[in-house]
Amino acid sequence: MPPYPREVLRHLEQPTGGGSLHDADALGSSGAAACGDVVHIGLRIHGGRVRSASFQAFGCGAALAAASAACELLDGVGIETGMRLSRQDLDDALGGLRPDRAHGPELVEDAVARAFEDWFSARLGQMGTPRHGGRVAVAMSGGVDSAVAALVLRDAGWDVVGVTMRLWHDPGAAAHERSCCSPETVQLARRSAHALGIPHLTLDAAERFRQGVVEDFVEGYRQGRTPNPCVTCNGHVRFRLLAEAAALLGAERLATGHYARVVREGGRARLRRAADASKDQSYMLARLEGPVLDRLLFPLGGMRKERVRRMAASAGLPAADAVESQEICFVGEGGYRPFLERHADLSPRPGPIVDEAGRRLGDHDGYWRFTVGQRRGIGVASEEPLYVLATDPRTNQVVVGSRERLLCDTLELGEATVHDELGGDPLEVRVRYRGASGRGWARPSGAGGLTVDLLEPVGAVAPGQTAALYRRGRLVAAGTIARSAQGPSGGS
Repeated sequence: MPPYPREVLRHLEQPTGGGSLHDADALGSSGAAACGDVVHIGLRIHGGRVRSASFQAFGCGAALAAASAACELLDGVGIETGMRLSRQDLDDALGGLRPDRAHGPELVEDAVARAFEDWFSARLGQMGTPRHGGRVAVAMSGGVDSAVAALVLRDAGWDVVGVTMRLWHDPGAAAHERSCCSPETVQLARRSAHALGIPHLTLDAAERFRQGVVEDFVEGYRQGRTPNPCVTCNGHVRFRLLAEAAALLGAERLATGHYARVVREGGRARLRRAADASKDQSYMLARLEGPVLDRLLFPLGGMRKERVRRMAASAGLPAADAVESQEICFVGEGGYRPFLERHADLSPRPGPIVDEAGRRLGDHDGYWRFTVGQRRGIGVASEEPLYVLATDPRTNQVVVGSRERLLCDTLELGEATVHDELGGDPLEVRVRYRGASGRGWARPSGAGGLTVDLLEPVGAVAPGQTAALYRRGRLVAAGTIARSAQGPSGGS
């Protein structure tokens, strides 16, 4: 077996930074005792620089040597230089390790990144540094879209910093294969940033995500609504965290890999659909407020997905072949029903399936297992197809009926966000991310809501979903559907 390279032996014989971590300003750890290798990195930071670095490592020589090399490389460098430290940098500093010893630099890279995460996460919400007009903070989720967004901005001359949010994920679920909440995708985002030569920062956003998105999702189903967690996350959590990270990094602008466009008309930033209608994600961004829109860049808004994939492959980005993220990222495998059983105290509870006249047609195991518009899996035999019309959490009833009874011509929206004038030509009305749109007019209603009168009835409108209103591709308003009505007397 070939010996370790000379630099490895030097670090093992005379380690740099080995010893106590008690005076560290930030700590990061990686590995597991059960696997045999654990690395702890401590940083003392002041005035925007790493004043000293120390480590404790348990396991193989590759991990110990890589930890010593990291402390040597980090000593005295600026924070952003430290945020660029990669496993390749460590391997180079050690003279090149065999593939079966590559786990040492990988563990140390992760421990260093977690130390910077510890430092910055504790300072979220603080003033940070003065804004630099050429700097942009790019939200990197580990997917190909955000990686290419960072690539495009870097090549356009922007001073790019990658930011990844470590979100809450369901500890009771099975493996989270490439979801935007998993540790694996955090590492993939970091590797993409390192491949681009840009600093990368991970922030611990788990608790804020749990409170702002997961609890809202759970409570929505408890109350018989069908919430849209992606819209909630973008409108109330993700972009606020990105703005706070930008403040710490001194970034003037914010960017993501969403397929949407921001245009400036009449001195105001306005959200528009993406050029590729099949990938347009403006619906998911409908709750963003003006101050955030003013700072946003969407580099992929004019591109098609095929081009994005080609650009990633050409640049050799690790995320080039990343799979598309699942729709609800935090529920894990198995979907939302077992998730709710674990987290919402919604264990199976028998209840009646009834028609609109109250006649019992069958039984179910819980109202929360059904959504308005659902056809499959109702479990009731009928000569004509039956659809879920409503669920009632108070009585645990599921009401079913014909498809025609799903149609509605009036929507009542709560928590409305208005971006532009409501009057004028009819608005395009989207009540779900995918699916056909309707047309209609909107007018203000009580308590900051909107009433939308539809020109043609639309179907399967579920309370809790988001309605986004457009005029010629530009977002005009959005709100949460509180109620829909059918015909002059209402009733859906």
